Amino acid sequence: MKTSFPIDGIALDRDGPVNLHRQLYVQLRGLIERRVLPSGHALPSTRVMARDLNVGRNTVIAACDQLALEGYLAIRPRRPSVVMDLPTRSAAAEHVSVEDANPLSLRGQTMLAQPYHHGRPGMLAFHPGMPDPDNFPFNTWSKLLSRRAKFAHIDLFGTYHVKGYPPLCEAIARYLTASRGVKCTAEQIVVTNGAQSAFDLLARLLIDEGDTVWMEEPGYYGAGSAFVSAGAKLAPLRVSNAGWNLDPPPVIPRMIFVTPSCHHPLGITMPMEQRLNLLHMAETWRSWIIEDDYDGEYRFQGQPIPALQGIGASNRVVYVGTFAKILFPAMRLGFMVAPKAIDHTIVSALSVSGQFAPLLTQAALADFMNEGHFTRHLRRMRRLYAERRQFFLESAQRHLGEWLDFHTTESGIQVVGIFRGRCSDRAVAEAALQQGINVSALSIQYRHGTEQNGLVMGFAAADAQTTEKTMQKFRTALQSHFSRMNDLG
Repeated sequence: MKTSFPIDGIALDRDGPVNLHRQLYVQLRGLIERRVLPSGHALPSTRVMARDLNVGRNTVIAACDQLALEGYLAIRPRRPSVVMDLPTRSAAAEHVSVEDANPLSLRGQTMLAQPYHHGRPGMLAFHPGMPDPDNFPFNTWSKLLSRRAKFAHIDLFGTYHVKGYPPLCEAIARYLTASRGVKCTAEQIVVTNGAQSAFDLLARLLIDEGDTVWMEEPGYYGAGSAFVSAGAKLAPLRVSNAGWNLDPPPVIPRMIFVTPSCHHPLGITMPMEQRLNLLHMAETWRSWIIEDDYDGEYRFQGQPIPALQGIGASNRVVYVGTFAKILFPAMRLGFMVAPKAIDHTIVSALSVSGQFAPLLTQAALADFMNEGHFTRHLRRMRRLYAERRQFFLESAQRHLGEWLDFHTTESGIQVVGIFRGRCSDRAVAEAALQQGINVSALSIQYRHGTEQNGLVMGFAAADAQTTEKTMQKFRTALQSHFSRMNDLG
């Protein structure tokens, strides 16, 4: 056996952030994997290696022990350590590109193709659905969170209460019963990592490959993406300012997705007659209804409309809500009301998916609700957003009315503007983003070739001064964009 050792192939950085034994381990492993140290090669003793590398013997021993643990070396008492006989890697395997390897499954490729829209720090105007960050009581929230963290070792430390922290479930049930007209008990509440997590979980539980989901069009792309990624086929449930077109799809749907209290993105409310007809259809077909109570809390004329789930005695409606719009999105807490028919499956599904929400945050939110902070904050935000909505619409008409026709509704914290002429709303949204203005293209809410070009714009996160300044900036950006389009013919 050879006993020569490529000392020149190892360079240790004594001032670097990585421990010397870790550096030595990584470099020895690289020499073995590249066959610079071939199978059967005997290393010098740890004493000799330490002397040649000018390091402590314990450094060499620690590196060699780790290599032996991983199967790169065989350590023998009072004899040299020997490089193990490792399988030969083919030359082709060394040069396989990501494209050649095609690493994604068909489901992964489907997920990759779905539309999405995210915000960017410092770009709140006019991010759709973004609440106001300056008026959230972060001081109160931090105190509640800190207080709970101090006692986390009691019942918040482990993997407990998978469906949700019981005091929070009770608080949510009380709120939904009193404010949203939902019929539920605390045992039916399931706390999730936001509404999107609930859609993903329900898609896995209730949809088989090839099932039809009757999905609003235009409709929330996030929910549609979860259903498509689970193997569903979407049938369009057409929505316009006139309401929901309930002409049945060609195939009986396994699931029906609706946002009846505040349609996403148009902001209209489903009339009672259509609600009752939809419930009757679901009962007749034995279909599930997923009710996304999108922005249902924010109605600026009259009282919030009661939830669809609370009408009649239907056990076919799964109610989904989120704290992202009432409190703040990064909290990543949502909830659903599980009908008794599927309630017993939730714990197993959550355990498999790992989608249960952090208990510490749940406990702080329970305190936030039970001590009255939640109700006060929601009441204050309703007044603030009503003022901002009015100012936004007036400013938008002055600055953007040349190009956009804004749809005024009485609910939600975003509005839709439809382009008066032909254009690419995605190109406009990208041009706005380059100017630090965050808007979303309306066309990504369509999947069946009948899309309208427009913009979805949020008004809640920007005060009057910011709104006016951003509108002026947006007007200049639109003038420049359409001027270039005209020059191109």
